Amino acid sequence: MSAPGAALLNRPSLSGGGRGLVMQVLLALVSGGYAVGAALNWGSEEVAEIMGDFGLSAAGLLAAVSCFSYARAIDSRERPAWLLFAFSSLMGASGNAVWGWYEVILGQDVPKPSLADFAFLCFAPPAIVGLLVLAKRPVTRAGWVCLGLDSWLIGGSLLTLSWSLALAHAARTAQSGAPGSVPRAALSLAYPLLDIALVSMVLVLHFRRSETNRSAVNTAIAALALTVLSDALFTSPLLSAEYQSGQLLDAGWFAGSLLLAYAPWGARRLHPGPEPVGPRRVERPHSRPITGSLPALTPYLAAAVCTLGILYNVVDGRKVDRVVVFTGCTVVLALVIRQGIMLLDNIALTQELAQKENHFRSLVQGSSDVIMIAAPTGTLRYVSPAAAGVYGREAEELVGTELATLIHPDDLGRVVHEVRRFLAAPPTEEPTTRIECRFKSGGGEWLNVESTVNRHQGGLILNSRDVTERVRLQAQLQHSAEHDPLTDLPNRALFTRRVRQALTGRRAGDHSTAVLFIDLDGFKAVNDTIGHQAGDELLVEAAHRLQDSVRAGDTAARLGGDEFAALILGDGSRDRSAREYQVHEIADRLRTTLSQPYRIAGSEVRVAASIGVAFADPGITPSDLMRNADLAMYRAKAGGKDRVELYAPQMQAEVVRKAELAGRLRTALHEGEFALLHQPVVSLATGEVSTVVAQARWRSAQGILFTPAEFLRVAEYSEGAAATGPDAPPGFAAGTSTRSAELGRWLLEQAVEQAADRHRAGHGVPVAVRMTAQRLLDRAVPLGSVEALLTRHGLPSGALVLELAVSDPRVPFDDLERRLTALHRLGVGIALDGFGSGYAAISALRRLPVDMLKLDRGLVEGVVESARLHKITAGLLRIANDLGMQSVADGVDLPEQVMALRAMGCTHGQGMAFSGPLDEYRLRRALVRGTFPVPGGAVQPALAGGSSGGSMAIHRGSHNETPVPPT
Repeated sequence: MSAPGAALLNRPSLSGGGRGLVMQVLLALVSGGYAVGAALNWGSEEVAEIMGDFGLSAAGLLAAVSCFSYARAIDSRERPAWLLFAFSSLMGASGNAVWGWYEVILGQDVPKPSLADFAFLCFAPPAIVGLLVLAKRPVTRAGWVCLGLDSWLIGGSLLTLSWSLALAHAARTAQSGAPGSVPRAALSLAYPLLDIALVSMVLVLHFRRSETNRSAVNTAIAALALTVLSDALFTSPLLSAEYQSGQLLDAGWFAGSLLLAYAPWGARRLHPGPEPVGPRRVERPHSRPITGSLPALTPYLAAAVCTLGILYNVVDGRKVDRVVVFTGCTVVLALVIRQGIMLLDNIALTQELAQKENHFRSLVQGSSDVIMIAAPTGTLRYVSPAAAGVYGREAEELVGTELATLIHPDDLGRVVHEVRRFLAAPPTEEPTTRIECRFKSGGGEWLNVESTVNRHQGGLILNSRDVTERVRLQAQLQHSAEHDPLTDLPNRALFTRRVRQALTGRRAGDHSTAVLFIDLDGFKAVNDTIGHQAGDELLVEAAHRLQDSVRAGDTAARLGGDEFAALILGDGSRDRSAREYQVHEIADRLRTTLSQPYRIAGSEVRVAASIGVAFADPGITPSDLMRNADLAMYRAKAGGKDRVELYAPQMQAEVVRKAELAGRLRTALHEGEFALLHQPVVSLATGEVSTVVAQARWRSAQGILFTPAEFLRVAEYSEGAAATGPDAPPGFAAGTSTRSAELGRWLLEQAVEQAADRHRAGHGVPVAVRMTAQRLLDRAVPLGSVEALLTRHGLPSGALVLELAVSDPRVPFDDLERRLTALHRLGVGIALDGFGSGYAAISALRRLPVDMLKLDRGLVEGVVESARLHKITAGLLRIANDLGMQSVADGVDLPEQVMALRAMGCTHGQGMAFSGPLDEYRLRRALVRGTFPVPGGAVQPALAGGSSGGSMAIHRGSHNETPVPPT
């Protein structure tokens, strides 16, 4: 339902109250007008008789219709009562109508007895039964007995008084034996006796009425009481003989009928329907001690009335009537029985109360929680014995103490505010509240206490427990969630939150705040050489140095692994260059501190630190600031490590460019934009083509064949990043490593497929494919993938050479040796690529089944100009010849290089001095020709042990652009 609809549903209570007030005023005006008219005798005797007879009949008929309509509209246990009230009013209306028939229509006196008397006598019994229906039903047998006794106490006392005043005279008149005296005496006795019974029910019901529809019941009781009062006045000796229709006495009957007619409508006004949903005003219960004590005083009041009846006879000097004596005795007997039942009930209630009090006292005293009762002034009036165990203070010592003096001063304001708010809230909406504060113990320390607070006679009841251990545990858990378990420095989550606070808090306008990202260079070597335990000790010592080097307001954190960070809060400086110089000095001091030797496991260990610095530029987000510092740190590592680098916008641009290139590389692979070229490897002795090296080229959409230098650097870098882990830019290594793997698989499969085609065409020159040791050992690649590829395309295993690049000292040589031995036994040739530049060349020569050594391109380029490189290259070639291996020089572009290498004993060369990378058409033409011219003429090798022809392993091709037309 919409809010306006709910508001409309709530409004009838106000409009209903207004209509009820109008009806009450109208009822008072009509009743008052009738009383004024009766007091003035209505201006004439005829009008007085009409209003006194038919006016009362109309009022009774209105009450009957009103009660009957209400009884049909409700569906509850009250329906029979309102039907009986309707029948009672109908009898009263009928009696007045018969009375008017005689006086107004026939113009004669009403005979006694008559049908009017019969109708009037039928008024009281239905009303009495209806009142009994509305009474609250007792739940026990003793309750029913007490209800009967209370009724007789009231009725008997009223009978005693009325008998003494009037009824005894009527009874003596009936005994006189005069004609017509007996019926008249019977009527004279019947009216007051029924009225006494009705009054008794009215009084009993007033103290035992049901809580439901109380307004309607009260109004009906008032209407019947007014009617009974009028009947009592009518039957009194003073008025019964002189009564005439239309007198002032009729105003009482008239008002009683109208009031009974109004009772159901008053009930509907106060009970309009279902309780509306939403906030409502809470009625506070009011204490009514006098009204609550009246039911207990009822038996004594009844006995007092009975005593007054007896005293009236004694004082008047008349003989006490037997009826009065009998009735008085029964009233006294009923009072004694009633008091006996009450005494037994009180004894039972006292025992039950004592039992419950003992029960709750044992619960309070045996509870581990401290229960305290505070007066409205804040003074403790009761403290349970558990205080000795919880607070270390005896309960008697705390009683009389001000509660505020026991609460920590820092928590007092918050506690007072919460208590005031709680006491101001409606009890039905918020019966309890919970407060947590620090409480002073007997030893003087502060305990964390949690209290459930309830209201108690204007004060408070506090159920308190010690939660100090829980608070400490929560603090420990919070600390563990925000700090690194090894170094106890803030972790990435807490560091990020503090960076966000620095950028969004009161320092948001201070752009001199800086973030430092720190990486320990050479830490992985420490783990690999002296163990992870030593590595952990080094990290702890580095954390201590970092923590001691930053200021008190700054934050040092460990982000993971050997990566640390520091948040250097700004000093409000507006001079950017001066601030950069200052932060750079701080970072350089940190670098020097972290690079000092570490004493680990009895030995001296050295690591360096690469630090990236980024400043909080206007509008920057925390994630962007940390990313910038991270990029600067990687630039410091790429620039030679052990240095400090400030972030510059072009760093991000470079990362974006490499990411775009990686995306283009993936698109090129999926859309077939790569072409496979081959560069011949030529014998330096004879000029014959011994092997062709497969190389990939990227063909653009415009048909231009680009040099592979840029995209190969991306592929090689991503592959190295995947191996080295932390040395890769954030978010880059994973994607580019995947692209490099895809490119390597494509290159191997295309090279084998085209070599098989050439082999079937009669060109049996082996093909060489470059492959890194990491990829060869990649667990995602099946062990038999190379063998399966050769089988699928029908290429002999001897026609494939793998150029192996082993530049990472962390490569597991045991696994690599097993894998290469299996391939070598199959007939696949193995060439060691980059010989002379890597870290693992000697180990590879010693353990791996290598057939050929491929000199690094850097050695070949300076072999003519540099005497030093000439001697190094000659030494490496001598090693190859002594081991009986063939040698290949990569990047032989000049005739002088060919002659120099041949003179030093190099057996094969690859480069522009012979041929660049060729497409399939030009390659086949070159293979048909079979030889290339060798600068200086074809001669035998200068050093023995090498073979001038045959299959051999080939290294990576030239990265220079080759003008090759599209295939």
